[in-house]
Amino acid sequence: MEKPEISVRASREGDVEAMLAIYRRHIRRGVDDSVEDSGVPEPDDLRDRRKNLRNNRLPHLVATCRGEVVGYAYVVMFRKRPAYRYALKHSIYVHHQFAGRGVGRRLLQELIDACAAAGFRQLIGYIDSDNAASLALHERFGFARVGLLPGVAWRFGRWCDTVMVQRSLAAGATEPPPPPPLSRR
Repeated sequence: MEKPEISVRASREGDVEAMLAIYRRHIRRGVDDSVEDSGVPEPDDLRDRRKNLRNNRLPHLVATCRGEVVGYAYVVMFRKRPAYRYALKHSIYVHHQFAGRGVGRRLLQELIDACAAAGFRQLIGYIDSDNAASLALHERFGFARVGLLPGVAWRFGRWCDTVMVQRSLAAGATEPPPPPPLSRR
């Protein structure tokens, strides 16, 4: 059987509902259906996030298969303070029916390439310690485990750990960033 082609492109307004469906499934996985979905963004929240990221020239990507959104990924600034302006935190979500089919790999490669081309130096992620597939994927892309945050998430009726991963982009921390452009007067 032929493997369907996975494409990656910038997200569009029309992708919002599909992205929310993927995200909601990730939030609900293993959680009792009677639990209220607090913290799940509404369509307008995701539209605003997309707009903000686009305005700041940060990638917000979707993976598609046969025209359907099967995953998405984006980055945000690691911290708001200017000293951290070269570091980003990323998130990747894959439709459960496409897990293990290369969607996460394609999205992660596109994020790395786009962020490096834009001059960022560090890419950071937080991964559930039980998510062996995601941890292995990140290790294949050169991410190192740089921290363990024990018991920071309450899910599935127990405390869960989070692993912090980090990868250098371009010259990383081996040389200073280029000087800022001259301001216009």
